[in-house]
Amino acid sequence: MNIGLLSGIILAIIIAVIIAIYILISIKNKKKRVTKSILKNKLVAFWIAPAFLLLIIFIIYPVINTFLLSFFNANSTEFIGFENYQYIFTDSGMLNALGNNLLWLVFFTLITVTIGLVLAVLTDRIKYESVAKSIIFLPAAISFVAAGIIWKFVYAYNPKGETQIGLLNAVLTFVGKVTNPENGFEPQAWLFNPEFNNWALIIVGVWMWTGFVLIIFSASLKGIPKALLDAARIDGANEITIFFKIIIPHMASTITVVVTYLVINVLKIFDIIYIMTNGNLGTEVIANRMYKEMFSFRNFGRASAIAAFLLIVVIPVVAFNIKRFSQKGGN
Repeated sequence: MNIGLLSGIILAIIIAVIIAIYILISIKNKKKRVTKSILKNKLVAFWIAPAFLLLIIFIIYPVINTFLLSFFNANSTEFIGFENYQYIFTDSGMLNALGNNLLWLVFFTLITVTIGLVLAVLTDRIKYESVAKSIIFLPAAISFVAAGIIWKFVYAYNPKGETQIGLLNAVLTFVGKVTNPENGFEPQAWLFNPEFNNWALIIVGVWMWTGFVLIIFSASLKGIPKALLDAARIDGANEITIFFKIIIPHMASTITVVVTYLVINVLKIFDIIYIMTNGNLGTEVIANRMYKEMFSFRNFGRASAIAAFLLIVVIPVVAFNIKRFSQKGGN
């Protein structure tokens, strides 16, 4: 059976079940509702129907179709069960991608949140707070593609003795000549050396996201009563104690939301890697691997399995965020 047709059948069944449930609930509560209330509910259903239809066409149906494709071979002609999912956890390239995503997950999130939090506290105390925040936020307004191109020039490399067109190597070479004229600084191929190319890419991500995190934390910081901070200072608490004992506890919910948001984004990180290294030399990540399987290797089964795996990994994080918002709303 054609996979598209099978997806359509499953989607039709889901819609039929939803409609049936709605009808049963309506019949059950019909006697309890007045005519005006029924008309009001029907009017609400009429207005949300277009949005619900778009949701089905562009989200629900593609998700169902992707999951179905993940159980078939490269050209979707033969059912192969969980072989594509087995590939995710056994192939050396995929294992490298998973390891790199874990590296991004831990260090990108930790560094970005830490720097953003510290900058939020520091900029809150300076005279030109809005100017400083605007400058720090600027990278967040740049697209990932543009940021990748900019930093590709920053990391550009020429052999020792030649003119360095890369900003980082040029600055370090100049400093090396000044501090150590005899040996100087050996220019580094930052994106080609497996020892630190992943770290070079993570720095780009931190540079882009720190401004966004700073703005969120700054808004949360201003919600802490000034009287509470002043009282702590009067009681003899130093700034470090205030930071760890008052500021962080009061911002805990905001920090949690920001961390989960960064985790979701880092799990699907793609643009920076694609533009700067295309996943070569040990910098592969899950999303870039999915792209290659789909558009370079034309293996729809593996690409769909990787996409489904990403979705499955992201769902618990999203559910956690929704639960927190629900609890906060209830409180």
